[in-house]
Amino acid sequence: MKRLGKKLSIAAIVLLTATGSAEAGNSIVIDGSTTVGPLAKSFAAYFTRKYNIAVTVSESGSGNGAKSLINKSCDIASMSRPLKPQELSAAKSKGVNPISNVVALDGIAIVVHPSNPVRSLTTAQIADIYKGKITNWSQVGGPNANIVVIQRESNSGTQESFKEMVVGKENPVTRNAETQASNGAVKSRVSLTRGAIGFLGLGFADSSLKKVAVNGVMPTPVTVKNGTYPLSRPLYFVTNGQPSGSVKQLVDLPKSVDGKKIINELGFINKY
Repeated sequence: MKRLGKKLSIAAIVLLTATGSAEAGNSIVIDGSTTVGPLAKSFAAYFTRKYNIAVTVSESGSGNGAKSLINKSCDIASMSRPLKPQELSAAKSKGVNPISNVVALDGIAIVVHPSNPVRSLTTAQIADIYKGKITNWSQVGGPNANIVVIQRESNSGTQESFKEMVVGKENPVTRNAETQASNGAVKSRVSLTRGAIGFLGLGFADSSLKKVAVNGVMPTPVTVKNGTYPLSRPLYFVTNGQPSGSVKQLVDLPKSVDGKKIINELGFINKY
């Protein structure tokens, strides 16, 4: 599977040719997840080039994407987690009917520094690391070195998905954890820190990091798609009501041949 930062034949070419090609007043606004961000941007550039419709993409986090949809300041909220009950309630009060459209599948990869000899962790071990119960790599078969815990910010859909699947919604993460604002920031910090552990979208886990198996299963396109990798999840384009017109065309792009190619090139997994 090709990773972010590698050759992106369709996505890269489109990004170079799409700028300035859209007509004024004919636009779509996407806001939300930093995990979905690269996919949203590549889809936007492709869509602009093909249909001459400007698509603006912001990466303010899944939570802010939901707020933007509820406040009707975006056409599509890109999200790496499902909408919360309180978000659905707030949407209803504003006359918004959120419809979640799966755009791709993803795995939350557990990553460490490439020099770390640890190859596999259980979800229980990962949970105890993030709760602060396990603080040294020697406790999980690694070297005698302190664990540097890296997490995402509270507004991150990846953070919330990780907490729900591993730590538990109601369980706090250790106060010693460092918070990073994006998948890219997590990647940079872990790749430069020998004792670090972090989590990020699978498409961001390149050769600068070492992916760790979870419960003995490595995150791959096959294990994510068949659900055997424990930290698998869908990624969403959320719309106000059933999408129609140009919004529907964009939401349906993952079902097309070119859309599937873009998804693969960016390291995500096709659902369709």
